[in-house]
Amino acid sequence: MSHNSFGHLFRVTTWGESHGPALGCVIDGCPPGIALTEADLQWALDRRKPGGSRFVTQRREADEAKILSGVFEGVTTGTPISIMIENTDQRSKDYGEIAHQFRPGHADYTYFAKYGVRDYRGGGRSSARETAARVAAGAVALKVLQTLIGPQIKVRGAMVQLGVHTIDRTQWDWAQVDQNPFFSPDATHLTLFEEYLDSIRKAGSSIGAVVEVQAKGVPAGWGAPIYGKLDSDLAANLMSINAVKGVEIGEGFHSATLSGEDNADEMRMGPDGVEFLSNHAGGILGGISTGQTIVARIALKPTSSILTERQSVDVRGQDVDIRTKGRHDPCVGLRAVPVAEAMLACTLLDAFLRHRGQTGGIAFTPGALQG
Repeated sequence: MSHNSFGHLFRVTTWGESHGPALGCVIDGCPPGIALTEADLQWALDRRKPGGSRFVTQRREADEAKILSGVFEGVTTGTPISIMIENTDQRSKDYGEIAHQFRPGHADYTYFAKYGVRDYRGGGRSSARETAARVAAGAVALKVLQTLIGPQIKVRGAMVQLGVHTIDRTQWDWAQVDQNPFFSPDATHLTLFEEYLDSIRKAGSSIGAVVEVQAKGVPAGWGAPIYGKLDSDLAANLMSINAVKGVEIGEGFHSATLSGEDNADEMRMGPDGVEFLSNHAGGILGGISTGQTIVARIALKPTSSILTERQSVDVRGQDVDIRTKGRHDPCVGLRAVPVAEAMLACTLLDAFLRHRGQTGGIAFTPGALQG
């Protein structure tokens, strides 16, 4: 299987399966001299790991990261960083009945069609468990960004829609995100979310969600025109997350309803340089960062593993009826928040390194070239 890597100068390769002995990643291109410990990774992994509430899978994994290479005496060496996360709570027997059956909505059939073989234990490589390695890589990327650029760079995400229910954006409070199991910035909707997802969970069904990620403090100039666009790289990396079926940046699909006057992000000169009067573009114009907050959203489909019997086929070409057992998230969108943050951080660091390599990191501002 190829295509297990993403990024250019900051390149991440993930490895491992849901029910294998371990999974992890190899990071190539991390700059040297960055202070890095396993604690720098663990806070991010703790936000993604399973078993944290009744609204997520009850699989119990510590998700403890072990740095195997690329760090010496507490700092990065510039050589590949290898990170391992052991699997300790696999229950492969839960999947014995579907060893020769294709679960609807999963990658079972497509993996078999491509390779002629598949790991049926929890989906193997196609499992969302793979994203733990991405979260570890994202924590490294964020540490590098905040070291080289400054602590003003903040990457954070939130769940903004659960099924048909959307948050009240006038109640947005970032401090609330890590205080509830929904990663919601709106505390006024928590009871509604609890009752809604409880009913879905008890019915053995699932529901989708929308997650928004933002990056604040990104300087203008990152990304490249045409085929190296920051937004195209970000869209590709976000779309690679399991269960993601849609990506939008800035106003996204809503921009189709706006007039040119409404959509244009007007500018004025301020005491510190260019100031934008709005941010419909989501912080990216022409594939290059504007200096505004970068905003993106992902739509995640309902978890395909449900208790309701569904029609399918098996490897012999026979029609079967299948009910998926095991431990599953009733909404994968909840734990997708730290994953989306990680992919945004990795994308930004890669863009910064490429920008620095091409321009030396020089920032041009209106008026600076006059006289």
